[in-house]
Amino acid sequence: MTELGPVAWPPAPIRTERLVLREPEARDRAAVIELLASPEVGTYLGGSQPRDELERTMPQTPSRRPGLFIVDLDGAMIGRITLTRETGHLRQAAGKAELGYLFLPQAWGFGYATEACVAALDWFAAALPGEPVVLATQTANVRSMRLAAKLGFTEVERFEAYGAEQWFGEWSPVTTSD
Repeated sequence: MTELGPVAWPPAPIRTERLVLREPEARDRAAVIELLASPEVGTYLGGSQPRDELERTMPQTPSRRPGLFIVDLDGAMIGRITLTRETGHLRQAAGKAELGYLFLPQAWGFGYATEACVAALDWFAAALPGEPVVLATQTANVRSMRLAAKLGFTEVERFEAYGAEQWFGEWSPVTTSD
């Protein structure tokens, strides 16, 4: 991961109607382990990570890095969003800002991911005006495909990677002319 660029980090917590996007804190450790060890979450990511390994290796305060937001509902972590300058895990994304999101299964189906991603993209558009954001997901991940469409990502291409068909899209902030 590389820096986002000339962006002050961390920003003040971002508040939506129901959520707060903020930096990771020590109180998030158990939820981050649950998220990364979840078989449901890992379905389209190459599988879940072993819980015992996560317990052993995760620092007391989960990783703090530019572009990583914890999604907080009523004081508890329900997911995380990343906006990072992609370093090339996919050639299509190299050098571009990429959106990523993971939510605990119990938070699925309530619109939290849409609400949190809209807030993160709005923050990004204000911090780096005019810069597009990319997103990649497996086409088999129907929930992620629906979220990408709701967020306004448009398909750029489909390709094979990691043993599955991938969808690659781009989002451009809306600019108004005076």
